[in-house]
Amino acid sequence: MNVGEVAALAGVTVRTLHHYDRIGLLSPSGRTATGYRQYSPADLDRLHQVLLYRELGFPLEEVATLLDDPSADPQVHLRRQHALLRDRLVRTSAMVAAVEKEMEARAMGISLTPEERFEVFGEHDPAQYESEVSQRWGETDAYAESKRKTAAYSKDDWLRIKAEMEDIGSRWVAVMRSGAAPDSVDAMDVAEDNRQHISRNFYECSPEMHAGLGRMYVEDERFTATYEAMAPGLAQYVSTAVQANAARQA
Repeated sequence: MNVGEVAALAGVTVRTLHHYDRIGLLSPSGRTATGYRQYSPADLDRLHQVLLYRELGFPLEEVATLLDDPSADPQVHLRRQHALLRDRLVRTSAMVAAVEKEMEARAMGISLTPEERFEVFGEHDPAQYESEVSQRWGETDAYAESKRKTAAYSKDDWLRIKAEMEDIGSRWVAVMRSGAAPDSVDAMDVAEDNRQHISRNFYECSPEMHAGLGRMYVEDERFTATYEAMAPGLAQYVSTAVQANAARQA
């Protein structure tokens, strides 16, 4: 193959191949009668090794040393390249995950740094559910309103919202443990405060919409697990109270 064909095949420039030839890193095995470079299959194999090491960040001088060492074992080269690529894959995967999480947070309108999001949300960053939320409710007015509101929230706003949610959670546990029925006035009052909290901070949550959320607390195991971690039986209690309050409001 001539230099132009090799450049096109390898995705490098002719100038790069000329440079590799000048420094002795990759000299073609043959020349035409007029002096043009001709590359053999063995040359292409060496070029592949050069480009792989370059992709891994090795300087050209070190690449030449690695490839020209007469005591070098090709299997050792392959194992080293494999280990380096696996390490890069792990680091790249972590970077991709971080970027995707940041994209999801921005899509949700959460304008916090990663450190601030961890401080506020811990391991339960709502950005991880953005794809699902967008798919299920992305066309609704409630979704648009929530994005508009949350886009303006600061770290202090999110900490306030978190504190309010924790207070409501504590009240749920207290009213259930008091022995009050889930359709009692006390339980429904907590449910109403919960609905108002959503309306103030995210979107206008009608009684009907809140009832739908209440059903999700027992239909979606993630919601169920959250409430059950607070107190056994709380998920069903909250679900019943929310729906009872929706009926009361209607």
